[in-house]
This record gives sequence, structure tokens and C-alpha cells, in this order.
Amino acid sequence: MYAALFAGHQVADHWIQTQHQADTKGQPGWRGRLACARHVATYGATQLVALGLLALAADLTVSPAGLAAGMAVNLTTHYLADRRTPLLWLAESTGSARFWRLGTPRAGRDDNPSLGTGAYALDQSWHYGWMFVAAILTTII
Repeated sequence: MYAALFAGHQVADHWIQTQHQADTKGQPGWRGRLACARHVATYGATQLVALGLLALAADLTVSPAGLAAGMAVNLTTHYLADRRTPLLWLAESTGSARFWRLGTPRAGRDDNPSLGTGAYALDQSWHYGWMFVAAILTTII
């Protein structure tokens, strides 16, 4: 199940999410809340597709209550994280604020030192998504 959720996460966060959602979901007010809710809806739908494909391919049975509980936790925590301020508060509260700022442009400079790039994230999500398809094919063939 984790493999399906992880694959769905990577595809949804890097390929399915619109640029508007990515740019707006952390903004204050209803505009940010609605953009985040739309992103989380497509995120959840993508993960459900991945889980459904896994269940079909591996002949797995999942209870409706278990699926509902798992997705409720997953989607709620994803929404909270993508609203930005809850995670910023947590980073500041745990001494991780400096790491939080890693990758942001430095004052007075036009640069962006970071752990990766959008191109890298898209590349990796492409790989993870297709590895999931490969795992299904390996299971059913």
C-alpha cells in the first residue's frame, strides 16, 4: 500500500498539481484554502487510482473503513502541510527554521541554493510512476 501511495504522491505533487495550485495553496485566506483543497482533491484521486490499480493487479482486498480512515489521515495532513504556516511553525518550534529556509534566495543575490530543482523532482516522479507500473506488470505477468 505504501508503494502505491508513494507513487501516487510523486505523480500528483509533481505532474498533476497545476502551477496555479502550487503558487497559491500557501497564500492566506480563501483563495489559498481553495487552491490547496483543489490540489488535495486531485492528489487524493491520483492516489486512489494507484491504490486501485495495485488492488486489482495483486487481488488485494481493502475494507471501505480502512480506506476511508487512511485517506482521511493522508489528505488532512497533506492539506495542513501544503498550507505552509503549520509546518513553518513546527520548524521554528523544533529548531529547524534554518533548514526550512534552505533553498530560498539569499538577500541581495539572485540565486537559489537548494537540495534540487523542479526538473529533478519531475524526473524522479516520472521514474517512480513508471516503476509502479512496472511493479504491477511484474505482479500480473
